[in-house]
Amino acid sequence: MSDRSFTWIHALLRSMRSWWHMLHVGSIVLVLALSPSSYTPEFRHRTARHIYTCTWQAMPWFTVFSALLSLVLIRIVVVTALSYGLSQYALQMVVRVLVLELIPLAAALFVALRAGLAFNAGAVDLAAGPPITHRKLDLVHLRTHLTPRMLADAFSVLALATLSSVVVLVLTYLLVYGLSPWGLPGFTRTVGQVFDLAVSLGFILKTLFFSLAVAVVPMAASLETAPHRVTDTIQPGAVRLFLVLFLLEAASLTVKYI
Repeated sequence: MSDRSFTWIHALLRSMRSWWHMLHVGSIVLVLALSPSSYTPEFRHRTARHIYTCTWQAMPWFTVFSALLSLVLIRIVVVTALSYGLSQYALQMVVRVLVLELIPLAAALFVALRAGLAFNAGAVDLAAGPPITHRKLDLVHLRTHLTPRMLADAFSVLALATLSSVVVLVLTYLLVYGLSPWGLPGFTRTVGQVFDLAVSLGFILKTLFFSLAVAVVPMAASLETAPHRVTDTIQPGAVRLFLVLFLLEAASLTVKYI
């Protein structure tokens, strides 16, 4: 075999090992998060502190940003639908595009970027931990320092997506019906038609998977590179996280519309 073939095989094996490491770390963190023995006073304190930092401090900015962007998009969709005589479909289009697709993805990207993906902020308390390899994970360090941060990142995506979806629905009603309460029956009926059982379940699962991806992928990549302490302008796992989010969104659209 040629040197190029060996290079491709080596790269493929390294990529497979890296993806397996990510799944391994994610499964361990999930077990630790679901284990009652993990919730010591110190663990709860760390988790609450990270939730406050990741969610409460970011919530006003993300809510304002999503509200302003939603106002522009809602106005464009409503005016365009009216100009083509398709006003009866404007509300459904807004709910399907903004609430079901854009808001969860925007929340996941916002939490990921705020956690330091773009500017190499690094994993929390990683430098304080012992060297970590594919074969050995320090469970004490993972439970004490990293699992609270992963739980906080996952909770942040869920909280921001839920709050922003409610804000978008309220803004949609105000832009379409104004302050009149008489449009409420038609509005709730249309939203209920969009959020049937299958769509609601798919929305919940997609948002949950987004939150798990944001929590696990960057941390697993940082753990993988921790022994080398690589410093780069891009946080380890950034490209992989975007790929995972893209695949989840593509899978959701495929199941929903094909």
